[in-house]
Amino acid sequence: MTLDILASYRRPGAVILRRTAGPVREDRALILVMLACILIFVAQWPRLRREAFVTGQDFDVLLGGALLGWLFIMPLALYGLAALSHMVARLMGGRASWWGARMALFWALLAASPLWLLWGLVAGFVGPGAALDATGLVALGAFLAIWILGLLAVERQAEPV
Repeated sequence: MTLDILASYRRPGAVILRRTAGPVREDRALILVMLACILIFVAQWPRLRREAFVTGQDFDVLLGGALLGWLFIMPLALYGLAALSHMVARLMGGRASWWGARMALFWALLAASPLWLLWGLVAGFVGPGAALDATGLVALGAFLAIWILGLLAVERQAEPV
């Protein structure tokens, strides 16, 4: 999986096509989205610790909110976003399955999660400023590039459904 994450920064389309080859397995999609959300939740810890220190809020309360958001709400929202992206792709001639569109989104989130971990460290140790903004833009850009290129590859290569 680590090698595929690294390869996603060079050829995201080829990686997602390899990961979606074979039978449809919803358990794989669920594992990818949950793993990505767990890593992004962990990335929030340094930022939340800094926020708790600066504002005097209870760290456990902040952590609980992040846990609720990233592990319970965000996976559902991501399923909705994947469905929406698939519908838009279908309007533009896409041929992938719903599962292929989900895998493209979930894999992009997981592949970009190391950058979100870096963003969390910068947010916690450096704080607000140009370094945090630049790190966030790089992480967001990588996520969007991997997702869009992966979705294009899946929608172009798939059999009509």
